[in-house]
Amino acid sequence: MNPHLDNPTPLSRRRFLGGSSIGLGGVALASLLRRDAGAATGGEWRPPTGEPHFKPKAKSVILLFMRGGVSHMESFDNKPELTRLAGKSIGETEYKHVQDPERLKKVRVVVVNDANGQQRNTIYPLQIGFKKYGQSGIEISDWFPHIGSCIDDISVIRSMWTTDDNHGAQVQFLSGRHTLEGRFPTIGSWVKWGLGSLNDNLPQFITMGDRYFSRKDAYYLGPAYDAVKLKVDPANPLPFAKPAGDFPLDEQRLNFELINRLNRLSAKQYPDDATLEARIKSYELAFNMQTAVPETINFDDELEETKRAYGFDQANTKPFGQQLLAARRFVERGVRFIQIMHGPGAAGAWDAHRGLKANHTKLAAQVDKPIAGLINDLKQRGLFEETIVVFATEFGRTPGSQSADGRDHHPFGFSVWMAGGGLKGGVAHGATDELGFHAVEDPHYVTDVHATLLHQLGLESHRMEVPWHKRLELEFGQVIRDIV
Repeated sequence: MNPHLDNPTPLSRRRFLGGSSIGLGGVALASLLRRDAGAATGGEWRPPTGEPHFKPKAKSVILLFMRGGVSHMESFDNKPELTRLAGKSIGETEYKHVQDPERLKKVRVVVVNDANGQQRNTIYPLQIGFKKYGQSGIEISDWFPHIGSCIDDISVIRSMWTTDDNHGAQVQFLSGRHTLEGRFPTIGSWVKWGLGSLNDNLPQFITMGDRYFSRKDAYYLGPAYDAVKLKVDPANPLPFAKPAGDFPLDEQRLNFELINRLNRLSAKQYPDDATLEARIKSYELAFNMQTAVPETINFDDELEETKRAYGFDQANTKPFGQQLLAARRFVERGVRFIQIMHGPGAAGAWDAHRGLKANHTKLAAQVDKPIAGLINDLKQRGLFEETIVVFATEFGRTPGSQSADGRDHHPFGFSVWMAGGGLKGGVAHGATDELGFHAVEDPHYVTDVHATLLHQLGLESHRMEVPWHKRLELEFGQVIRDIV
């Protein structure tokens, strides 16, 4: 008999579940017990069936988020006028109209001032050159030559905008709402909420890397739709998910089987309890993850050639490359949404208020080769057409200088790109003005990216809503048709 189950001390069912040797904390148990309370606010309403609204073109998303604000002018949106006009104030040029207050109303800060109250409007020259790549001839900066080599598989969107001029914009990019308005579900949670599982042994929404402003994703959808945080560490890939004591796998299995029997008894008594069924599935997932996740991030069976393509042979590229190879392996095994955050620190490493050239040279070198390795690997394995890769950041950088050799936050216009999953390649969509200040051609708010991802996954954005929380039109976004 299992001595851990033969306990003379009376236990309530909830206490037993919460203190059992499963020890998988927030991964399954606590989240689903809290989910009960959240579901109650929705009355008898049930979550989606897990079926797409229409035939999908993609199955999974890998979102690569560069925390801090990548300079769009020095990555994917070449602006040679900045070099020609360097040292002049914006007001001294033929482009002074870009600072018209009426044009700046869509963000919360009308002008960005330095410590002396002066507008940062002295134009700062480009810090890197550009080159045309591929048959499409799209220009990409010399900081991203490996991504440039993949440009014919990529759609660059050069006309993004947002409304937060500080790094809470990281949250806004993922949720579509300004941080001052509260916290709302992110795109990864909506995908998990809307679609069924492709693999019952693995979580359907994974996050890796540093987060600061918000470490959760689901909010009013309930903790069951939060991301599972992982790290590429075979010894402990699931933080806080080891058993509470030294319990062999067989004993854990006995505990799971007992809990499953208890839940099944309750399910017979309450056959229409969707939350109880979700709890049962979550226990099964939690147990299976203890084996499936470490196996997925064990790269021993990968060819050395593959590892080199992800940058394993270089100290500066290996950490990010490991995360991307793990992402490919998770996608291969049926994970729906993988969110990888690059750049430590509260604001994020890409926040180049000073020393932009040194900052972006270093950080681009960390991600450029691994990202190209991911795209090429997905193509070689026949996964590219069913997997969307997104390169994103919370906002761009100002055309003007800050601290003499840096650029400030810039929400008025910036760039992201997407590839795979049935999207067009070799496309440069939208545009900012000659200084890279405003998104002037086909402007897209951040949720247009969400709507496009959902569309490729077979989901209609406007049908993604719960009755106890009506969404704003802005939150739904519009599909970026020119890249589909």
